[in-house]
Amino acid sequence: MEKIVVGIDGSEASKNALRWAVEDARVRGAEVIALHAYEEPMPALDAGPATPLDLPGLVTEFYEGALKFVTDVVNEVVGNAVTVDVVPIAVEEGPAKSLLDAARDADLLVVGSHGHGVSGVLLGSVSLECAQHAACPVLIYRGSAPQ
Repeated sequence: MEKIVVGIDGSEASKNALRWAVEDARVRGAEVIALHAYEEPMPALDAGPATPLDLPGLVTEFYEGALKFVTDVVNEVVGNAVTVDVVPIAVEEGPAKSLLDAARDADLLVVGSHGHGVSGVLLGSVSLECAQHAACPVLIYRGSAPQ
């Protein structure tokens, strides 16, 4: 079965990229991996008395929050009406590296374009990194929601 990896950050661009990928997966008979990369915030250092941190609990809490986030985005965009397998995953890592790692054995990597840069000409850093280093074809979805 073919595999399409899509980067999810909650922006309209990533939601539109997911819509496009789901439609492409329906035609190809592929599965979609909806990947959200997150990084845990550093705890604030305070000069006051130390309070013990429950690091394993925090790690679990951040992961569960990130997984819920990407699952909610998938449910919002895809709903229950499609016959395509869409697997939401959360990875604690920078977005470009996590997408490149996940796409090593993929048939296609899809990322949304935020259209930032000089007059929308330049790609974002994640899109550029993926386009330069992915082991598979990369589609940078710049359009609005597919019809």
